[in-house]
This record gives sequence, C-alpha cells and structure tokens, in this order.
Amino acid sequence: MFSVKQKREISEKVQRILRDTKHPELPDTEIQFKLHVDGDESWSWADIENNGVIENSGINNWNEQQDSKRNKDDEKDIMLNSTIQGVVEKWKEIDETKL
Repeated sequence: MFSVKQKREISEKVQRILRDTKHPELPDTEIQFKLHVDGDESWSWADIENNGVIENSGINNWNEQQDSKRNKDDEKDIMLNSTIQGVVEKWKEIDETKL
C-alpha cells in the first residue's frame, strides 16, 4: 500500500511520536512497534515496523509508482503555487501604480 520510502518516513514519525511521550517504560534504544494499516479494499493493507527491524523489505512496484506519482504531483503543486504567487505580486505592483 505504501512505497518503501513512505514506510520509512511513517516509521520515523511514529518513532518520534512515541519518543516524545517520554514514557518511562520505553527503552532508551530504538522503540519496537508494529503498525497495521487497512486500505479501502480487502487487498489493500500495509504492515509497518520500526526501521531498525527491517533487513530487506520487499518492493511492490505498484506502491513505488504511487510514491513517484505523489512526488510529481507535489512538484506540480509547488510550481502552480509559485506561479500564483508571481501573479499575485504582479497584481499588487499594477494596483500600486494606479495609486
């Protein structure tokens, strides 16, 4: 369901959230956890564990493609936001010259 990169990012964030609780029963070393995520479909699911326990994670090409698609969509959003920001700035300049 998630790419390897996404699983590692999720794992790091879960590790950080758990560490931030400062719970006295947590180890000083890497916190061991297992997270199961169910998707919309019965075949859509993911098991995520702390990064330290993963030796060689299997790669699902579909999931990897979704991650790169997400990155491309993010890049498009950044470019669009930058363009919009430029248009807004130009409108401000035009508006100021009318004063």
